[in-house]
Amino acid sequence: MSFHNKPIQFVGHVKIKVEKLERAINFYRDVLGFGILEKTKREVKLTTDGKTSILSLVQPEDIIPKQGRTTGLYHFAILLPTKADLANIVVHLTENNIRFGASDHLVSEAIYLHDPDGNEIEIYIDRSPSEWRWEQGEVAMAVDPLNFEQLLTHVTSEKWKAMPKETVMGHIHLHVSELKKTEVFYVNGLGFDVVNRFGRQALFLSSGKYHHHIGVNTWNGEGAPPPPTNSVGLEHFTLVLGSEEDRRKVVTNIKELGVDVTEVNGTYITFDPSRIKIVLSI
Repeated sequence: MSFHNKPIQFVGHVKIKVEKLERAINFYRDVLGFGILEKTKREVKLTTDGKTSILSLVQPEDIIPKQGRTTGLYHFAILLPTKADLANIVVHLTENNIRFGASDHLVSEAIYLHDPDGNEIEIYIDRSPSEWRWEQGEVAMAVDPLNFEQLLTHVTSEKWKAMPKETVMGHIHLHVSELKKTEVFYVNGLGFDVVNRFGRQALFLSSGKYHHHIGVNTWNGEGAPPPPTNSVGLEHFTLVLGSEEDRRKVVTNIKELGVDVTEVNGTYITFDPSRIKIVLSI
């Protein structure tokens, strides 16, 4: 089953701000293996299938470095199709002296690294949903050590050259200023389900019984401010909804919460309680 196709709603695209566009392109293209779909002086759309973009990089004119203790991006997560893909990129990163961390989340196996601007990236594979453990509506997740010995038995003879074309944006994890209003916005407004509560500091939300399409946490401090709009970090993420009817319903629900939705040339934009920008797409 795919958790990243309609009618399930999912994060389809993430746009990141960087200090030096060419440096960032060199990393995402030459190290990670993204393709370039479109490029201008200050922005590039990256692709894995040559048709659609799941990640964009932009260099604002007055860009400043990433700011700490603010809301915004914790990480965006690239979902690979097979275990061999994860094993192969682990070998590739190691051979290129790229530092990364790793975790076994029970539902998935993941590595973590940073781009040259400090934006955090998760690259992961899902375990079969039949292996996920659900209890009282919540899915069991953990932060266990990744079994590299077992993972590397899946390495193939083909060296890592490019992201597989089936690669998708798996999820996004956000730093937010508080959880109560955030939960109301994402559940009552956007229509997600809470599928895991990680203590009092994090929530994981999904559509269609995925382990999470969106994670939110207060690990940068309750009441954390939004970063300056011209700082390195998240510009926005795009939420893909099932249909125009679904989008109209979401827009109505958001407005009933007292939150604005603006429409410009068919693009619908809103902001969560932490001023994180979201594009509502279909």
